[in-house]
Amino acid sequence: MNSGKTIFAQVMDFLPTYEFNKCVNRYQGNYQIKSFSCLDQFLCMAFAQLTYRESLRDIEACLRARQNKLYHMGIHGTIAKSNLAYTNEQRDWRIYADFAQVLIHQARALYKDDTFGVELDQTVYALDSTTIDLCLSLFP
Repeated sequence: MNSGKTIFAQVMDFLPTYEFNKCVNRYQGNYQIKSFSCLDQFLCMAFAQLTYRESLRDIEACLRARQNKLYHMGIHGTIAKSNLAYTNEQRDWRIYADFAQVLIHQARALYKDDTFGVELDQTVYALDSTTIDLCLSLFP
């Protein structure tokens, strides 16, 4: 029986939670929130992106399948499609945009001496790379 952290929790440990909390406090993201914090939302969306989930229902089903592991993954709120839909619609997007800038700044510092063939300052960042399937007969 595994008594350690999940791989997802180990990856998320590298995130600067202090900086994330500063972004949340800047825009009062957790104001009057009782059960589904900004961190819970971020962790759910990060999990969905890393595991290629395709819909809110898919995210909910996958996370609820291992309900007993959610606390160990860092998710303390109740996972429901309605919670995810409401928070994605109502929470201030600038929280996550600011946090993305913090992560980009960290990446630049980590890879400043490496040569990638393309300078990191000239790189275009694609934060959402969702694939859209199209039918060739309808879209030639």
